[in-house]
Amino acid sequence: MSSINEILQEAIELPEDQRFTLVYRLLTVGEPRPSDDVMRAWHMEIRNRIQRYDRGESHSPTVSEVFKDLDDHLTT
Repeated sequence: MSSINEILQEAIELPEDQRFTLVYRLLTVGEPRPSDDVMRAWHMEIRNRIQRYDRGESHSPTVSEVFKDLDDHLTT
């Protein structure tokens, strides 16, 4: 069996997208799997949000807006 340091070194050498996938899988390995109903509801919500954005009914904040809101929140 590989040691943690050996596994870490192999992970570091992965392409960035595969590293992120590995991290996500490691973080969620102990989480209960959401039900099919919950997953369907999330997919519907995501689809609805994209459609509202495409119709111009919502907008994505700029990075500066996000950081300003974060700063405001952290200083209050």
